[in-house]
Amino acid sequence: MPDARIIPIDVAAQGDDDEAPFEPLPGSDYERPSWDDRVAGALEFLRRRLTGDYVVDEFGFDPELQDRVLMAPLRPLYEKWFRVETRGLENVPDTGGALVVANHSGTVALDSVMTQIALLDHHPAHRHLRMLGADLVFRTPFVGEFARKSGSTLACAPDAERLMTKGELVGVWPEGFKGVGKPFSERYKLQRFGRGGFVAAALKARVPIIPTAIVGAEEIYPMLGDARVLARLLGLPYFPLTPTFPWLGPLGMVPLPSKWIIMFGEPIHTDEFPEGSEEDPMLVFNLTDQVRETIQQQLYRLLVQRRSVFF
Repeated sequence: MPDARIIPIDVAAQGDDDEAPFEPLPGSDYERPSWDDRVAGALEFLRRRLTGDYVVDEFGFDPELQDRVLMAPLRPLYEKWFRVETRGLENVPDTGGALVVANHSGTVALDSVMTQIALLDHHPAHRHLRMLGADLVFRTPFVGEFARKSGSTLACAPDAERLMTKGELVGVWPEGFKGVGKPFSERYKLQRFGRGGFVAAALKARVPIIPTAIVGAEEIYPMLGDARVLARLLGLPYFPLTPTFPWLGPLGMVPLPSKWIIMFGEPIHTDEFPEGSEEDPMLVFNLTDQVRETIQQQLYRLLVQRRSVFF
């Protein structure tokens, strides 16, 4: 099978004038296509796959595959199961680099892909979110390959800076596994944000930081315990024990239908700081703390506004 064309990331971000833009599948803000249009689109998609007539950037991002295949099974979760309500999309720029920083939770990191769908399907510019992931993601067979194709890359400063400098929207969840794997008793309490590497990267790229709060993910798999011995044997950061997993087998892997709200807060403009500010450890620390505190306060406000966990 012919290889796909690999193009520089700046060209990939801008698009190819000779090709029509890729449209998300039904479930987005786009008008639902007719049955004939769907069949024709599917056949054309298969033709491009078989002939290698599609593009990826140097990070392995395949926007057509993400829009048409990888996001397709997740859109019903977003629209029907979690009934995600998205707020503050006007705070995410239509063009240019920016850094979305969000809280992490849920035992399984569905919050990150729901944020991807929110921006791809419901932002006026239908922006791709290039997520920064832990090395465990890319070491896992199949998962790492799909993560690359969906636009994710390793959570390291050089990759983040390059993406943002080239005008990409980058997403980071600084709590990492500490946030995803925290017990249900600590829900909506932010964990430590590390050393502020994401802030330094945004300062160097001079792009806005968008504090983002996600409510609802904490309740999809309430983590009541952690089988640590089993986790070590499997090479995992934790092995969750929830009210349904592993007691109900595969059925226990079905997430609970909690009501979600994703709130994109007002951006913090890093271009207001002098060049070279990323080298100032005190500034980086203070700005990291400001981002964390902003997200925590947003969470408190959203929790007060939410009528109940499931409605």
